Amino acid sequence: MAKQKQSDNFNMIATTLSGLEEVLAKELEALEVEYIKVGNRAVSFSGNLRQLYEANLWCRTAIRILRPIRNFKARNERDLYEQVQKTNWAEIMDLDQTFAIDAVVSHSTFEHSLFVAQLTKDAIVDQFRKATGERPSVDRIRPDVRLNLHMHENMVTLSLDSSGDSLHRRGYRLQTNVAPLNEVLAAGIIALSGWDKKSIFIDPMAGSGTFLIEAAMMAQNIAPGIFRRDPFGFEGWKDHNEELFEMVWKTAEAKEKREPQAQIIGYDIDPDYVLAARKNIENAGLSHVIKIELADFFKTEAPAEEGVLIMNPPYNERIVSDDIHQLYKQIGDTLKNNYQASTPLYLPETWMLLKA
Repeated sequence: MAKQKQSDNFNMIATTLSGLEEVLAKELEALEVEYIKVGNRAVSFSGNLRQLYEANLWCRTAIRILRPIRNFKARNERDLYEQVQKTNWAEIMDLDQTFAIDAVVSHSTFEHSLFVAQLTKDAIVDQFRKATGERPSVDRIRPDVRLNLHMHENMVTLSLDSSGDSLHRRGYRLQTNVAPLNEVLAAGIIALSGWDKKSIFIDPMAGSGTFLIEAAMMAQNIAPGIFRRDPFGFEGWKDHNEELFEMVWKTAEAKEKREPQAQIIGYDIDPDYVLAARKNIENAGLSHVIKIELADFFKTEAPAEEGVLIMNPPYNERIVSDDIHQLYKQIGDTLKNNYQASTPLYLPETWMLLKA
């Protein structure tokens, strides 16, 4: 792949969870990309190399940012093999680079995604072997170049995965619990709640603190990708522009608001989880923004000011209930009695719908 000019636009696809597509589209709009189109668990758009870097750093509800390199129809094994070989893979990767292929197959003559990934791998390896007598190696865990193959009704989109590891793995959460919440889902629920990033934010069942940290990052304008511990996928690309990426990174750092922008409060009944949440909050550098205390939600009371309350009750994990309706009633009674009616509330039903 030829060295990409900073100003050149190309097509991209940002993947997400079902129900969060519109939220992700708004995040992409903020990056001033073009031709945004909402799909099923994905948003397609057009942008340049800088915007690809920014999307990976700033999109809170994106799982991966993909860069399509080929679209084709594959009716059988031969079609797939030959179509994959039409790409000059020496322009994409070097012989000494490792690679991996993630494949998703639906409603096609192929039934198994692993078989499709294997056949694609063979086509790439055979091309290198024929040209050089050698072959690149596969590394499923930490590849230098990660590819994504999506096949639906035998139509294939073959893409470079610019993210590498999933973007939901922010890097701040070193301590977890038995019912961890996906960071992308947490960010999406907060966005859907309409929270203004200024009023009080409360999570009375904080667990490892994911809601609290995601809310604080929004309020402080912290790019979620800034905590990443592993390289992004694009850092292994031949057209990677390190100088441009450093500029994007430093710009993101400069946009962080240092002074607390909102009162963000968390509770948990288990001291071990309060400790875990505090460690994660410290890892994110947000101890001055988030306050978390040991408390039983059913005995807590709301602050006088209006705000947003979001919780993720750990059903049948830390809260074991034979009667889910009784549990909901108990939660509802606590909200009614201990939290002012003027406080906008965002209840677990939405989370359950998204999870389904």
